[in-house]
Amino acid sequence: MAPLVIQGAADGNLANLYGPSGVRGIFQNRFLFSLGVAASFGGLLFGYDQGVISGVLVMNSFARTFPRLAHDANLQGWMVAVLQLGACFGAIVNGPIADRFSRKYSIAAANVVFILGGVLQTTVKNITMMFVGRFFAGIAIGQLSMSVPLYLGEIAPPNVRGSLVTLQQWGISIGIMTSFWINYGTQYIGGSGNHQKELAWRLPIGLQMVPSVFLLLISTLFLPFSPRWLFLVGREEEAVKSLARIRRLPQDHIFIQQEIYEIKLAQRFDAKTVVERYPNAKTKWKQEFELYNELITVAHLRKRLFVSCLMQLIQQFTGINAIIYYAPTIFGFIGLSGNSIHLLATGVVGIINVLSTSIAFVGLDLIGRRTILLVGAVGMGISQLIVATLYAVHEHSWSSHRSAGWAAAVFIWIFIANFAYSIGCVNWVYPSEIFPPSVRSKAIGIAVATNWICNFIIGLVTPRMLTSIRFGTFYFFFAFCVILFVWVFFFLPETKGVPMEEMDIIWGGNQAAEDLERMARVMAELQNEEGNESLDPLARAKQASEHVEMADFRKLPRDI
Repeated sequence: MAPLVIQGAADGNLANLYGPSGVRGIFQNRFLFSLGVAASFGGLLFGYDQGVISGVLVMNSFARTFPRLAHDANLQGWMVAVLQLGACFGAIVNGPIADRFSRKYSIAAANVVFILGGVLQTTVKNITMMFVGRFFAGIAIGQLSMSVPLYLGEIAPPNVRGSLVTLQQWGISIGIMTSFWINYGTQYIGGSGNHQKELAWRLPIGLQMVPSVFLLLISTLFLPFSPRWLFLVGREEEAVKSLARIRRLPQDHIFIQQEIYEIKLAQRFDAKTVVERYPNAKTKWKQEFELYNELITVAHLRKRLFVSCLMQLIQQFTGINAIIYYAPTIFGFIGLSGNSIHLLATGVVGIINVLSTSIAFVGLDLIGRRTILLVGAVGMGISQLIVATLYAVHEHSWSSHRSAGWAAAVFIWIFIANFAYSIGCVNWVYPSEIFPPSVRSKAIGIAVATNWICNFIIGLVTPRMLTSIRFGTFYFFFAFCVILFVWVFFFLPETKGVPMEEMDIIWGGNQAAEDLERMARVMAELQNEEGNESLDPLARAKQASEHVEMADFRKLPRDI
């Protein structure tokens, strides 16, 4: 049986009517862009906390205060990894929070937890306090890494959804770059030698609370509720107002009417499906359990969840965070020594990361997810292969082959560039757009938790890999770049420009006869509410006038 086609949407008119894709489309609605920038401060916190620790670990004053942390590789690995454990927990528990209290308030709550973790880390007196502070910061980062792409995906129209969610990765890149350069500057407080002051490492850790306070205020006072969440909890009038505000259009505009129609249709279908499939689930908690269970037992949802989680795993095992967390160590292994290690391994990596993310911001909705991933996989794979080979050949002779060390550094930078515009962005966009509304937050929570579990593993084992299998570490990462290319080329569907309510067409949902019958009943209910008319606004617009072509709707004003 053919996949169900939602009335009024499957012909792509809604996506086309919203105008150009990518950056041009975003800048036509500057308010939407400002919302994306504000929410992406969650990514900035994520990136800053990831990047700041690598510089702190090599500071003299930190080594004097916590000699065990500075010189015990296993303890260092756990100090880095405890943040990922917290993030995994935060991502999992945040799904029900985001559904119950809204996407915007889950972002605000995460910042309260983050500030608590930041205070503990900044005022730390012992190793236990440092671990607890990083765990709390990790919980908040896990919440934000789930809430921000979920929120951005739900407020974005299909023509710019990829570019808008990419702002999350841009925030991460800017956070990493900022932390690297702040570390580089503060290491000279009191001098970079034995007279270095504790402020040199306490200051960069404490500064991460500044953007968190900003995001707490912005999320509470400025960010509108997600219209899709408002429909999910039955606040339909508010949903219409929120969508009109985000799109900067009147509530009776054809775009608003059509998008509301499609959201309402999808939401009611999902709600009725839950009630009819699970009649014994009388309580909210029982329904929540059944929805989580659906992600495993329903074939098309299981496929989407598997794809989302596999993408998170591959992203981490290409080696990105091994470089982010242990960049000074890696650059030291390839023969670059002195202050240049900190500058080259951190500051330049951060700049390249930010600039390369811009490619995805510009091209993700123009080129598509698959093409971006394929090109990035090739670039990352070649880079890891060359670094591994140079390392294998010159492992014991870097000092007499300085040019080989610089060549390895250049290809590490090329790897960073290819990662940033490809899977570094797509892994946040893809899960945020492919799930139906009833399980979207739960599925994204599981996918992001998978990312953090893999991140935890990488943070924990990389020091051991670098000291035990040495150049084999980079061959290991190269293998996952090859896996990424093969998987995307043969198995991953393209989602560019597809409205969120039409993803079932790609993934094969709503195929059973009972689903078709249920959708017909939902559509009939909506039609009855409108006086037995067709509720599809685009269909009504086509019937109402023989003189206005659909292309003319693009000329309607976009701002109010």
